[in-house]
Amino acid sequence: MKIVIDKAIPFVEGVFEPWAEVVYKDGPEISRADLMDADALMIRTRTRCDAALLRGTSVKLIATATVSMDNIDQAWCKEHGIFVQNASGCNAGGVTNYVFSALYGTASRKSISLAGATMGIIGLGSAGTRVEVMALALGFKTLRYDPWRAEKEWHTEFHDLDTVLNGSDIITMHIPVNDSTRGMANADFFDKMKPGAFFINTAQGELVVEEDLIQAIPKLGPVALDTWCHEPDINRRLMDLVDIATPHIAGYTLQGKQTGTSLAIRAVARFFGLSELYEFFPTTEILEYQAVHVDAHEKTQGQIASIIQYNYPIFTDDFMFRMSPERFSELRANYRYRREFYF
Repeated sequence: MKIVIDKAIPFVEGVFEPWAEVVYKDGPEISRADLMDADALMIRTRTRCDAALLRGTSVKLIATATVSMDNIDQAWCKEHGIFVQNASGCNAGGVTNYVFSALYGTASRKSISLAGATMGIIGLGSAGTRVEVMALALGFKTLRYDPWRAEKEWHTEFHDLDTVLNGSDIITMHIPVNDSTRGMANADFFDKMKPGAFFINTAQGELVVEEDLIQAIPKLGPVALDTWCHEPDINRRLMDLVDIATPHIAGYTLQGKQTGTSLAIRAVARFFGLSELYEFFPTTEILEYQAVHVDAHEKTQGQIASIIQYNYPIFTDDFMFRMSPERFSELRANYRYRREFYF
């Protein structure tokens, strides 16, 4: 068998070689010619998988080591018998760390008290759920918006969007982009938010109407953006106005990358019956990068902020991005994975 792999996927080199011919290529450079006799394709978000790339090839499986599948034409793949598998939930810990580093960091810089604050969580998938767990551990109240889960889990407390926007001191986005959510954070959305409320988006840039956010910023409190419309060509005016700007790296932790790669490798292994790799998980000798538990018991807001910034100094990522926003893709590709922490 033959597998074509984005060479930027960490921890994968050498894993499949005992069983397959493996071709490593830069994700954006993977071509139809590379796939004509390939059985599987392992990618990140940098490879557009559509008819132009896949038509007439022998690809049977696409495994992405990421959560997002916006770069994959899933309908076309399904119609043509190509199975698609993502690494659902792999970035949840990193995203959660990002949210709270951005929250406590900007609150400290602007002397904003978070005591008794309510966090509105838009989307309760893997990342949103992890955010809620940490929010509750740190003493926040939460309001939850997820119409898809609410429909199935009628016994669980969810709220309509207006209630969440009107009642929250912090809004954090964790919802996928689709026809019903694209541009949901528009002028009406921001009008319904509390004056001075935080706005954090680590989900997808296309959830936000960026011009509407620019107009709303004077009303809002701190704004942190990790995702942008038209990446890598981001809106520089918006970048200059927000409190934290980063190049789509919220989920970039060592543990997240280990998990993403392992899920993609396991998907290939189970599809093709490579039983030796069914439970594969990459190891690392970098002990100081292993996830760490933080005790927040009886800590002040300032102490918690210091602990979080020690474990993830988010303003370093913000500074590096602002210095060279034109290096968006390079900063992502060469990002030094950080360790996860949890309360």
